[in-house]
Order: sequence, then structure tokens, then C-alpha cells
Amino acid sequence: MKDYTGKAPEIVLKDVFGYDTFRLLQKDIISNVLTKKDTLAIMPTGGGKSLCYQIPALILEGLTVVVSPLISLMQDQVDSLLAAGVNAVFLNSTLEWGKYLEAMNAIRRGEVKILYVSPEGLVSTKIMDLLHDVRVKVSCITIDEAHCVSEWGHDFRPEFLEIASIRRQFPEAVCLALTATATAQVQQDIVSNLGLKNPTVLISSFNRPNIFLDVRPKRDSVRQVVECIRRHWDESGIIYCFSRKQVDSLTQTLLELGYSALNYHAGLSDEERKNHQNQFIRDQVQIMVATLAFGMGIDKPNVRFVIHYDLPKSLEQYYQEIGRAGRDGLPAEAMLLYSGGDIFKIRHFFTDSADPEKAETLLQAMAGYASSRECRRKTLLRYFGETYIEDESQKNCCCDICKTGPAPLVDMTVPCQKFMSCIIRTNSRFGASYVIDVLTGSRSKRILDNGHNMISTWKIGTELNKKQWGVLSDLLLEKKFIVKTGDYGVLMLTRDGLNALKNRDKIQLPFDVSADDDSRGNLNCEGSFVPVNRASSGANGGLLFPKPAKSSHVLIKKKSNVNRQLDPSDVKSVLVAASLKKWRRKTAEEMNVPPYVIFGDRTMNDIALKKPASMEELLACSGIGEAKAEKFGSGILKCVASIE
Repeated sequence: MKDYTGKAPEIVLKDVFGYDTFRLLQKDIISNVLTKKDTLAIMPTGGGKSLCYQIPALILEGLTVVVSPLISLMQDQVDSLLAAGVNAVFLNSTLEWGKYLEAMNAIRRGEVKILYVSPEGLVSTKIMDLLHDVRVKVSCITIDEAHCVSEWGHDFRPEFLEIASIRRQFPEAVCLALTATATAQVQQDIVSNLGLKNPTVLISSFNRPNIFLDVRPKRDSVRQVVECIRRHWDESGIIYCFSRKQVDSLTQTLLELGYSALNYHAGLSDEERKNHQNQFIRDQVQIMVATLAFGMGIDKPNVRFVIHYDLPKSLEQYYQEIGRAGRDGLPAEAMLLYSGGDIFKIRHFFTDSADPEKAETLLQAMAGYASSRECRRKTLLRYFGETYIEDESQKNCCCDICKTGPAPLVDMTVPCQKFMSCIIRTNSRFGASYVIDVLTGSRSKRILDNGHNMISTWKIGTELNKKQWGVLSDLLLEKKFIVKTGDYGVLMLTRDGLNALKNRDKIQLPFDVSADDDSRGNLNCEGSFVPVNRASSGANGGLLFPKPAKSSHVLIKKKSNVNRQLDPSDVKSVLVAASLKKWRRKTAEEMNVPPYVIFGDRTMNDIALKKPASMEELLACSGIGEAKAEKFGSGILKCVASIE
């Protein structure tokens, strides 16, 4: 490994990692670390947090210790660094003892610049003895996913609380805390619980402009999911569900429809989860259907869509999970399917929460976002203490509200009165589906047995179909005119609902009768939506639907070549990219690493556009440093030259 001790950060950025300029707050954070100033840095997922400790690690003498809860990700991080010519190791329970000893001895010999450990591993006797060895100089301690140290964070880990005592044993080491999500309360906890010394707090924008934020009422949820998959033909995506049962059911449905999908949740064995995750990371399967147990160990940059099949418990969780889309900066979509019933489902588990009041506060913020009638991005960023300044040139690609405008308020007084009256007439003993059956005149055995075909509200609701009554029920739940109770979602009127019914108040709701049609065009981040007919790969690798015609419009971001996707009319570039993708997959299989360890889609697109014919021209492509050029250059140049 080339020695970069004392070199300028810009030199390391270009020579090792192949980039010409820093992004966001990278340069400020790196400068702080190099001057031994404790720092808390809050940057969005995909904002380049890793470089903030990797570059100082090469410039500073000694060892940088990276404390991370993501054991499953450590191997990929080390593989990526080794591919870039950086000596890095991880020490955790997945290593065979012989390799564990080999890595420890390499650290003692001063051959390693970056060590990855979990918080549990950090406090172990083996690693503490290693770090206190007279031959080892700890120059920097980096805490990744630092929100885990706060009980207000969405993934609190008690083990993180021990890091402060470890840090005090290395007073000369600078401390860098990194996270993508931190409210003011979480920031205070990080500084306090990690024992940061007069730290600089650097907060980048939470805005991820490449991610389209889409919230839709949950109606025909499977159809809505399939429509999103079709918009992302042959692209990777994650679907988050509330329960294991829902994960398994949706996975099976997608498989039966011919899509390439796997499930992931805590009910699977460790071996099954690892196998499924590896297939997804290595592009062997297109879609991962998962509970929130999946994702913290994922550094896959080419996830193009994230779907929330159910409402997340908090905006922190939501932000973290949508951040797994578009980590490479290319366009991505985050779709949330929302039903008022989700709130009841989540609240049911509050009795198991250590702090139900806090859980309710977080849930209300999440529900407020989902039901908001203003720009999603404004609402989301405001929660994290940031004011979103609208960019008129990208307004229409910001979110579903900006694209179509908020649903207009409609006078729904009479249907609401019918619905709430029916709840009372059935003695507040049934859920929404039963109430709707009464309103629409069902003669089911249950209704006849209960005599509810004889009450005044039977068959008075034929002006709406069952799906529309379901939408109205959700809106009444959101407006808190009704609530769900008990294990079966029994509906009851609240005091506000009773008063509205008694006083015959006018009730206006954002009710869109035509909203059943959820088909939408494809998004591009220049502000245009273009209808395309795309679908996923089938499980057998075949296409369920035909590829888009070559005349279909695909995004070209004019501001930066690095962020460009390929125009299908540029046939040679498309063919070069296809050749590179095939070469990358083969090389990754030979090295037993994920394809993105070789290089990401941004780099591949840049190579396809620039078509380098020499090693010098290759080094001018984004993401190609000296080590990668030496290791992969001949293969890349052959791919480019093979396309006439």
C-alpha cells in the first residue's frame, strides 16, 4: 500500500478513490479529524460518510478504529477498501480463529490502517489488549450509526453506551461520530453519551433530491406494489412490511406473479437470512421483501426503489429505510402505502414499549407526514429541523403532492354521518368491513343472524362502493372522528365524532373518488413523468414484460456527467455499459464479492459515456483510483474496445 501519511486530502481522494471533488461536508469533516477536533457529523445516507474517516486514516499515523453495529457490512467495506489499495481488516465472530490472529498480528506490525469492530467486540478483552499494545497507536475512533447511542434514536443499542469509557483510555485519539438521522434530542445524546470533547457539530442537508417521495392511500396494495416494480424494470428494490406473516405472504404472491423476490425476517434461520441477503447484494435476486430487521447491513448503491407496504413507527425509521434507495446519487423512488388502520396496528404493540408516550409521539409525527397535504419534502425536512427551499426546476419531481397537487377537500358530510351512524346502530361492536357490508346492503349470514338487515342504516350507502367506503373509513380515523379498539379493530366514535354527528357539522375531507386508478408514468428528476411499460425480471431470469422501446425517454441529468443515466438513443454507450455490466458480474463472482465492490453504476455510466481508450483516460473517470485502474483497467478497456 502506498504511504499517504501527511499528504493533502485532495491527493488521497483522487489517487485512491478516483474522485475529483469532495461532496457536501466531507472536506470540513476531514479537516476537523486531521486537526484532532472531536466531531459529530450528520449526513444523509449515500452522502459519502465513509470517506470522512477513510481519508484521514490514510493521512494520520497509526490506526483508525471504526465502531459499527453492522457486522454483516464489514466484509463488504473491507473488500471495497482492499480493491482501492487500502489495508483494512475487521475483527468479529464471523472470522475463523486463524484469520482473526492473522489480522491482529498485521495490526501489531503496523500494516493495517483501518480496523472495523462492533461495539460488543470493542469492549472484549482480546481487542482491548490489542489496542493497548505498545506497537499500536490509535489515532482516531469513529462511531458509525451514532444515533444508536440515543434512546430517542430509531435503533437504540445499549452496547454503544460503553464506548465513552473506552474512548477515555485513548485520550490522544480524535473521535468522529457519524449518522444519517439525528433530531436535536438525539444530537445531544450522542455528544453526552459518547463523551465528545467540545465537539464541532456539522449538519448536512437531510434532503435527498434524487429520491421521489410518494405516499398513496393503501387500496389494492399488491397491484400498487406491482405497478412500482414495473416502473423499475430489472432494477433492485426493497419492500418493507410490518410483520413476518405479511413478508412471507407478499413474497409468495410476487413469486407466483413471476418476479424475482426473497423474504427476510427474524423468523428465518441465520443461514437463510445470510443467504437471502447475499443473493440480493450480488444482484442474483431483484426484490427483497423484509421487516425492519433488514437493511442496517446493506451498502448496496443501486437500489432504485423502496416500498413501505405498511406505515413505519417513526419518521426516523422511515428516513433511514428510504435512504437505502439511490445511494449512488441516481434517481430512485420511495413509495409509502398508508392506511389509518396501520396506526391502530402499531399502537397495539405500545404495551411492550419501554416508553409508550414517546412511542406515541413518534407515531403521530409519522402519521402527520403520511396524511399531510403539503410537499412531503418540506414536511420531512422540517421534522429534522431543516427548512426546504423549493427549487422550481425540480418542483414536479419532488413528491406526489408537488406532482399532482393535494387532493381537494370535498364535502363528505352525508356519507360520514351514515358511516358513523351505522357504527352506533351496530352497537360499536364491529370493524370497518362489517360496517361497510351493512351500509352497502349485504345479506351475509352474519348480518342476517345479527338482525342488522333490519336497522335503519342497512343499505343506505350504495352511492359509494366498498373500496370507497374503506377510503372514507381511513379518513375518519385520520381526522380522529373514529378509533379502532381491541384485537379485532372494532370501530367506536370519539368525542369529536359524536359532536360532529350530533351537531350536524359540515365535514370536508380530501376524498378522491377517481383515485382508484394508480397507474402513473415513470419519474425523471428533471421534472417530467414519462409513461413506460417496464417490469421486473422473473425468478428464472426471463422478463415478465417486454423491455421499454429504445425510443423511451430515460433520465439525463445535465448538471453532472457523473450522475447521468444513459440515453437509449446513444446505442454505443448502452452497448458499452452492457458489456461492462457482464464483465463486472463475472469479475465479482471470481473475487467472491458484490458487483458494486468492483465499481458502482455511476462509475460504469461514466466509463460508458467517456469510452476511455487508455489507462490515462480511464483514470479520468469518476470512481477509478490508481489501485482499481491497475487491477481492473485491462478488463475495462477491453470491454470498451470490443464495441465498434
